[in-house]
Amino acid sequence: MNAQRLLCAAALAVGATTVTTTAGAQALTPVQRTRIDSVFASFDGTTRPGCAVGVGQGGVSLYERAYGMSDLQHGVPLSPQSIFHVASVSKQFAAFAVALLAQDGKLSLDDDVRKHIPELPSYGHTITLRHLIYHTSGIRDQWELLGMAGWRYPVDLFTQDDVLDIVSRQKELNFTPGDEYLYSNSGYSLLAMTVQRVSGKSLREFSDERIFKPLGMVRTHVHDDHAMIVPGRTSAYEAGPGGWKISIPSFDTHGATSLFTTVGDLLKWQHNFEAMTVGTSALMKDALTSAVLNNGKPANYGFGISIEKFRGTEAFGHGGADAGYRADIVRFPQHHLEVAVACNFAEATPNVYSRAVAGVVLEGKLDPAPVAAAVAGKAVAVSASRLAQLTGTYKARTNDQVLLLSAKEGTLVIDNYGIPMQPVDDRHFTVFATPVEFTGEANAIPTGMEVAALGASMVRMPAFSPRAAGLAQYVGEYWSDELRVSYRVSLKDSTLVLHPFKQSSQPLRPAFADAFVSGQAGTVRFTRTKGVVTGFRLTGGRTRNMAFVKSRAAR
Repeated sequence: MNAQRLLCAAALAVGATTVTTTAGAQALTPVQRTRIDSVFASFDGTTRPGCAVGVGQGGVSLYERAYGMSDLQHGVPLSPQSIFHVASVSKQFAAFAVALLAQDGKLSLDDDVRKHIPELPSYGHTITLRHLIYHTSGIRDQWELLGMAGWRYPVDLFTQDDVLDIVSRQKELNFTPGDEYLYSNSGYSLLAMTVQRVSGKSLREFSDERIFKPLGMVRTHVHDDHAMIVPGRTSAYEAGPGGWKISIPSFDTHGATSLFTTVGDLLKWQHNFEAMTVGTSALMKDALTSAVLNNGKPANYGFGISIEKFRGTEAFGHGGADAGYRADIVRFPQHHLEVAVACNFAEATPNVYSRAVAGVVLEGKLDPAPVAAAVAGKAVAVSASRLAQLTGTYKARTNDQVLLLSAKEGTLVIDNYGIPMQPVDDRHFTVFATPVEFTGEANAIPTGMEVAALGASMVRMPAFSPRAAGLAQYVGEYWSDELRVSYRVSLKDSTLVLHPFKQSSQPLRPAFADAFVSGQAGTVRFTRTKGVVTGFRLTGGRTRNMAFVKSRAAR
């Protein structure tokens, strides 16, 4: 081992900070610290990126440690003081900034957003700041819009002006405001713009003055200048052929993302919900109360905060993912416990790590952890005949989102995304640990399925197998006014191919009548006038019914 590697190893060895407590918090035992370390053991070395973890209770940091490398090119190890881009964990800070302005009487959360951002079009429905906070506005998502318009993430530089420009060109919403919860980063960029216009200060300046400095978050800022040098900033990576590849986002957009911080500072932030150093008790209550949809159902989302149950106890948290950065924070108010995890590689699952850490600290105080059937020695086998019944095309009842299910090597797979489904029994499966339930009579071809990960009720669609000769009618050039780009549809070897602007060509697979899907673009549903194909509507995960018009020359 050379001298640099020895220094790195030494730094990793001393990367933990353990603080014993006052005020009711109890120091972790050596066994607990060892068990927390074991969660991150596979990242603890000098040849790969890793994670940092912080555990706090009662306003005291119980444990902070880092595992792996911050910068592989220069041999710099991660430490608890390493500064991470924490992506969507940023959202609760933007929401809190707007709430502080409401507390000051400078605005109301029930203001029409167009009062502060008049560039936005009128959709015939009032969209409030509260709708933006709760992801219930129906405004299409900025990242999906920019991708559809040919912007290449994470290579191209995105700014607030770019977001405002493309969002203000949209002529339709995904849904009537308040009808659904659908995650939209656009809303939080608009909240950041609102802070700047109402306060006269950038979100960075306002947050520094009103949140970060009062809480002692000295290594935290809203990163609104992509070229700014930040001492202690981590690099980020993703696994690729031949080893790790650099994967760092390139944008100046903020509000939805771009908070730079440490795990220790995130513990201070989470404790503020109890200490209320910043914000009133009324603000805190509002921030932690779920949105209620127009149908009276809760969205389980507050002010940039997911509201959930973890092994029988209430949990408030949020995750984040941008390029190679991953982060998760979670707070358990009943136990006065806060956990923060930040990682610098794309394959990390910090939400899993944070809950594993919480399970160690709260052992004996939580409901038993669920045990997967396979782990319990009860591996579930679904017969080939039953898998055949489950395969097919499923479409969301309220939009054009489609899942194509097929059976491969005894496993049910979401074919258009290449995602395997884990069986619980022959009617219930999981995807990324979230439930999927097939509906209809037992032991029969299902009528649909309920997919928790999408929040969607889906219906099984009749098979659509267009004849090769009929595919030519879809070929042509298509223009979108809202995106200001042209897409081309071609025919190759009896398969339709979509050619998005500045993106990779994608084969289109038949889904249902006049509709085709690809794993990247989403669902392309062709539209007709008097029987002639005149355009299509493009639906992705967070952008629905984007209109394209077929060139008259191609009709």
